[in-house]
Amino acid sequence: MKALYYDGGKAKLKEDYPVPVPLAHESLIKISLAAICNTDREIMHGYKPDFAGVLGHEFVGVVESSNDPKLVGRRVVGELNEGCGECVYCKTGREHHCVYRKCIGISGKDGCFAPYMTIATRLLHIVPDELPDERAVFTEPLAAALEIAEQVHIKPSTEVCVIGDGRLAFMTAQVLALTGAPVTVLGRHEEKLEMFKPFANTITETRQSFEIVVDACGSPSGIETAMRHVRSKGTIVMKSTYAKGRELNLSPLVVNEVKLIGSRCGPFEPALSLLERALIDLPPIELFKLEDWEAAFASKAFKAGFDFREKILQKY
Repeated sequence: MKALYYDGGKAKLKEDYPVPVPLAHESLIKISLAAICNTDREIMHGYKPDFAGVLGHEFVGVVESSNDPKLVGRRVVGELNEGCGECVYCKTGREHHCVYRKCIGISGKDGCFAPYMTIATRLLHIVPDELPDERAVFTEPLAAALEIAEQVHIKPSTEVCVIGDGRLAFMTAQVLALTGAPVTVLGRHEEKLEMFKPFANTITETRQSFEIVVDACGSPSGIETAMRHVRSKGTIVMKSTYAKGRELNLSPLVVNEVKLIGSRCGPFEPALSLLERALIDLPPIELFKLEDWEAAFASKAFKAGFDFREKILQKY
């Protein structure tokens, strides 16, 4: 099968990659759609120097075979992290942080930029019949946005700022707005900020401070911006990951007693529910054939990805 493979230094399209064989606890998934995440781009820039394998972790597909017969033929999405089940993290409900975890398309496990992939069956979630593939493929990044509310109590009166005007910021701001809290989005691009105006106040610069600041810009500069705008004894939530580091003076966090929280993967079932009920606005995803992966990665669309279904359409 064809697969977009990262060899530790660069990505290449392989024409004869073997179809994976599921282990006893796994399911074989026939991929329908797979979406590109900024993490995939960062891997190409050296974010995961030890990873070699098929890229991609955002997908919707159909179960072809499984150790759970009830799942065969069902449309599914899947979580990223498979823990060992034995370490202190796995035994205390923190499988996402297992020291020995495999993470599809990121660490120790082939991902979804191929017609087939395998995944631990317990990580799968059934897609509601009414939810089309083109929206279901957003489940993983939306779940990541929902993780903020799992970690931080946000009252309807809490003033929140989201730094960034890209895809993750767009979903994060909508999720936070659903709490009733006043949300301000601090971005750089007026044309992108237009999309945020139905549910958030948008600005390109400010001296205002906020109780909670979410760094969702995907740039090393985001944490510095967050530190300038968070109130004393406030909270910074970091969603950004990137390959290049940055020197940073953390003294203001100490002096101002600011909480700094890292935030990564989140709950899939609430994300599917929000998508099914159309409570989250999503621009169209631009779809490509896998052979056109370079054009897909260069796309300026809100979201780009690959269509493995028989009929290929460029846009939905």
